[in-house]
Amino acid sequence: MDPNEDTEWNDVLRDFGILPPKEKPKDEIEEMVLRLQKEAEVKPYERMNLKELKEAEDDFDEADVKAVEMYRQQRLQEWKRLQWRQKYGELREICGEQYVKEVTNAPEDVWVIIHLYRSSIPMCLLVNQHLGLLAKKFPEAKFVKAIVNSCIQNYHDRCLPAIFVYKTGQIKGRFIGVAECGGINLKVEELEWKLAEVGAIETDLEENPKKDIMDMMTFSIQNLSAHKDTNTKSSDTGLPEK
Repeated sequence: MDPNEDTEWNDVLRDFGILPPKEKPKDEIEEMVLRLQKEAEVKPYERMNLKELKEAEDDFDEADVKAVEMYRQQRLQEWKRLQWRQKYGELREICGEQYVKEVTNAPEDVWVIIHLYRSSIPMCLLVNQHLGLLAKKFPEAKFVKAIVNSCIQNYHDRCLPAIFVYKTGQIKGRFIGVAECGGINLKVEELEWKLAEVGAIETDLEENPKKDIMDMMTFSIQNLSAHKDTNTKSSDTGLPEK
């Protein structure tokens, strides 16, 4: 009796473990091994940089052309991000003589955030600290700072900190003085939100970090207004004030 023969009786014996499982034809096993090897194989272009991809583009199979192009675009984007990080990614100090070159004449596709400060003002130091963190988080934007006297003579302290946001040589946003910059308890997330609102950066924050505080202030103002209205009506009718 041939144990590999396809019969109902042999199938019953295999179910009970009397006969070993039927052996697969050798060519089928080889085909499966080759397929698994191919799936596990790392394509040669996945190890290449942009220059190597360009030099080897004629050696790829037609089936790989589309995949190679997608991979090239992916590597190109990675390279661009790396270039951005190497170019910016920090809060740089400039002087008044560099203002036009570094700010006004910056590349048209680059947002520039400049902080005019005085080191004797604590709020300016806080803003510099926050901008330094944001510069690392958003390396595609250009963050610079300058001592105010090197740019504008006789600038009033009450107008500091002064943050200006530029794009294509034009001012797109400005925050002048402690209040507009967010107050003495300014948090880095709040400054990030302000810069995102004018379009300088793309934040992952879902809502204004100061929203709860603003809602509470609005509620207090509304209550105060309602209380004043009530007192006014009481006075008009001659009723005693509560």
